[in-house]
Amino acid sequence: MPELPEVEVIRRGIVSHLEGRRLIGATIRNPSLRWPVPHDLGGMLCGQEISKVMRRGKYLLFDCGKGTLILHLGMSGSLRLLPAATPPQKHDHVDLILDNDTVLRLKDPRRFGAIVWETADVAHHALLARLGPEPLTAAFNGNLLYEKTRRRTASIKEVLMNSRIVVGVGNIYASEALFHAGINPTTSAGRIGVSRYGKLARAIKETLHLAIEAGGSSLRDFVNSDGNPGYFQQQYWVYHRTGQPCRKCGAVIVQIRQGQRSSFYCPRCQK
Repeated sequence: MPELPEVEVIRRGIVSHLEGRRLIGATIRNPSLRWPVPHDLGGMLCGQEISKVMRRGKYLLFDCGKGTLILHLGMSGSLRLLPAATPPQKHDHVDLILDNDTVLRLKDPRRFGAIVWETADVAHHALLARLGPEPLTAAFNGNLLYEKTRRRTASIKEVLMNSRIVVGVGNIYASEALFHAGINPTTSAGRIGVSRYGKLARAIKETLHLAIEAGGSSLRDFVNSDGNPGYFQQQYWVYHRTGQPCRKCGAVIVQIRQGQRSSFYCPRCQK
C-alpha cells in the first residue's frame, strides 16, 4: 500500500502540472472502487480550477474552490499524467481531464482506492476529521507522543499504526523508525518515557524525509507520476530483512506478527 512518503512523492510530481489548470470533465471506465465513483463526476468537475494540491495523511486533496476532490490510492493505486489520447490499459479506471489535452489517470488493480467530491469544509469530512497530526510538522514531537500514550497497554508499533495518534507513518516506516530510535516494537507504549519518545519522533521525521528523497518504496507495484519506481527499499535497516545480519551490530533480524502486520527488528539494538 502506498504510505505517506509514496503519496507525497506523487503529490510533488503532479503539483506543478495541476495547480492553476482547469478540469473539463472525467472519464469513468469502472466506478467500482472502495466506494462507487459518482456517475456525474465529470459534470461536477467541469469548469473547476485546481487552486492547490495538498496531502493529508495518505489522502491527496485537490482544492477546486467550490469543492475538494479527495483521492486515496488504496492498496495498489497509482496516478500518471498522460496525453489525453493515450490508450487506457486494463486497470485504468478513472481519468480526470485537464484543459491542456492531458489527463490524470488513476490505475488501481485491486480497486481499494477512492475518489470523493466534497463541497463542505474538507477538514470535517468523515475520512479526515479524526486523523492525528502530520508527522512532518512541528506539532508532532516527543511530548505529544508521550501525552497520547499514557495508560496505553498496546505495543508502540501498533500505536504508531493508529492514524488517530499520528497519521500516515505506515508499517514500513514504523519498523525503520523504531530501529533508529532503539525501541523494541513490542514495548508497551505506556512504558516509554518522554526522552525516548523525543528520539522516536525525530527518527520518524528523518525516516520519512529520507524515504521521500529516495522516491518512496517500490516493493510491489508502486510507481510515481512519471512511471518510475522508488528506491528507499535499498536503504532498509530491518524491514523485509528477516534472518539477515543487522547492519549495525550483526545480530539476526527478527520478524514477528503484530496486529495482523509483520514487524521487523534487531533484538540487540532495540530494547
